[in-house]
Amino acid sequence: MTEVYDINGASKESIELPKLFKEQVREDLIRRAVLAEETLKLQPQGHFVLAGMNTTARYYGAMNEYRAGRHTGRAIRPRQKLGGGRQGDVRRIPSAVKGKRAHPHKIEKTLLEYINKKEYQKAIRSAIAATAEPRFFKNKKVEAKMPIIVSDDIQSIKKTADVVKLLEKLKLGADLEKSKKPQLRKGLRRLANRRHFRKSALIIVNEDKGIVKAARNIAGVDVCTLDSIRAKLLAPGGVPGRITIWSKSAVNNVEKKIAELSLIRNGK
Repeated sequence: MTEVYDINGASKESIELPKLFKEQVREDLIRRAVLAEETLKLQPQGHFVLAGMNTTARYYGAMNEYRAGRHTGRAIRPRQKLGGGRQGDVRRIPSAVKGKRAHPHKIEKTLLEYINKKEYQKAIRSAIAATAEPRFFKNKKVEAKMPIIVSDDIQSIKKTADVVKLLEKLKLGADLEKSKKPQLRKGLRRLANRRHFRKSALIIVNEDKGIVKAARNIAGVDVCTLDSIRAKLLAPGGVPGRITIWSKSAVNNVEKKIAELSLIRNGK
C-alpha cells in the first residue's frame, strides 16, 4: 500500500499500486526508447550539388598543355583561369579556400532509430517501475518515499508559488534547490553562453486543469499528462530513476494509456 497525499502534504489515504510499478527494470530498453525519441528531432540535411564548383578553375594535367603549370614550382591543382593565360588561386578541391566540402551532408542518410511498439511500451513500463525502485535513489538523498502520489487536486493548481510550496511539503525542497543554478554546457556551446538546468521532479497528471502552465517555469521540473508521457521525461538521458509525482487518477489509468502508446513517426 502507498500513501496518497493532499495538496497540503498531509497523508489522506492509501492505495495499492498497479503491477507495472513492480516490473523488472530494463535499462537497455529505456536507453533505446530515449534514443528513438531524440532522433525524431533530427532534420534531413543536404548540400547544393554545385557548391564550390561555380568557378572558372580547371585541372590541367597534360604535359605541354597551355597553362599546364609544369616545372614552375607550383602545385598542379585546378586553378582559376585569368586573362593572358595566367593562373589564379586553387578552387574546387576540399583543401582549397572556397572549395568543395570534403564530406557533405547526404539527404539519403538514415537519421531515425526505430523501436518496435511492444518494446517501446515495455521501455515506458520499465521507466515507470524505476520511479518506485529504492536503489535508484540512494545517491539522490531524497527523504520522501517513492513513488509520490497526490490527490487529483494537484491538477487544478494554477499558481507557480503553490506548486513550489507543495514540492517543499513533499520533502523535495533540497532537490529543487539544486536545480535552480544553471549549468554551463561543455565545448563550444559555452561560447554562446548556452545553459541548462539539472532535471528535478516530474509531475504526471491524468488531465491538465492548470498545473502544466503553473509548473512549467520552475527550473528542473517537468509536467506532462498521460497522453504525452515519454521515456525521455521518465528517464532523462536514458538514466532511470527520476523523482516522479503522480496524481491519483493518473496512477489508476496509467496501464490503460500505455497499452495505447506508440512512437509516432512521419504521421504513421
